[in-house]
Amino acid sequence: MKVTQPRQAPAEWEETAPLFPQTPRDLPTGRHQFHRERLMAHIQRDDSTTTTVPARPKTRRLRLLRPAFVLPAMALAVAGAVVAGTVLNGGGSRSAGVATGPALTTLVGATTTKGLPQLLDQASTAAGRETHPTVKPGQYVYIESETANTFVRTVDNKSSLASFALHRRQTWLSPDGTKGWLIDPTVNKNSEGETLSLPDEQGNTPKAGVGHPSYDFLAQLTTDPDKLLELIYKETKGQGNTPDQQAFETIGDLLTESYPPAELYSALFNAAAKIPGVVMVSDAQDAIGRPGVAVARLDETTGARQEWIFDKKTHVFLGDRSVQVRKVFDYGVAVKPGTINYTSAITKRTIVDGMRQPPAHSS
Repeated sequence: MKVTQPRQAPAEWEETAPLFPQTPRDLPTGRHQFHRERLMAHIQRDDSTTTTVPARPKTRRLRLLRPAFVLPAMALAVAGAVVAGTVLNGGGSRSAGVATGPALTTLVGATTTKGLPQLLDQASTAAGRETHPTVKPGQYVYIESETANTFVRTVDNKSSLASFALHRRQTWLSPDGTKGWLIDPTVNKNSEGETLSLPDEQGNTPKAGVGHPSYDFLAQLTTDPDKLLELIYKETKGQGNTPDQQAFETIGDLLTESYPPAELYSALFNAAAKIPGVVMVSDAQDAIGRPGVAVARLDETTGARQEWIFDKKTHVFLGDRSVQVRKVFDYGVAVKPGTINYTSAITKRTIVDGMRQPPAHSS
């Protein structure tokens, strides 16, 4: 969940000064661990002369370990000692285990509202046709995706944009959300992954909500789109850059790294249709190159557009990405329009009978 940021005028987007908020605000329970994990994933590569920092990411909720655009000052304070100790002293590198290359880019697709209601209705219908098994106690929601993200890399005091290569990410979460496991080579120090089980390092066990959902929580939510959207606005009040953007991103998180019952999955698309500023992008593709059409919304504060990508024919949800639409400077490095901040393609989402157990026929 994001701490509310001051909105910026367009002239300010190209300033080289950091965009971090000046007044720290306390974070919700569990968010400290989230930011620590994200920062630790990007602090240092194998070469002690190379440091990496996320390319102005947007914050996401507990356990959705994606790059975050504009980290809250309090999050930086949580990991500040680690960041300063590692970067300034040049010791204790943390290997991401994933190759890096030039920043990922794409064409910035034109947007329109024409056909948007129909697309979301078709996506809702397609989601309603899916079969989502009921998750039983002792079982785990397994989600596998191919992801990549962009960051600022500094070598010999020279900074530039780079991207982690596309890599597999796997998560296991219990129905009540208290047990879990993550394997992501850009996050995990150990190739075997690391626990997501609660309580967290501060001893907190956050109550499930739309910002950190469990399957059990989602199974009890209303499937009425109006009531569902009202609940999302209520639970995310004061978070994000704007209420509408935060609602859109919250729904996006529920689509990508949870396994809602089919009725709720369908209702989420109908709820998204009611958020002001949502548009359609006729040509988009997910992380593994599957072509599609996107439902999107521009964050006016960060200049990044969040896109949900659907198959053009079946309207099945494929994945999501964040595309920079307006130029910003990040640690003195220009993040130009067309930069892909983050991209993900869902390749498998199912139920398994044990922690770290791969699904049947999984490679």
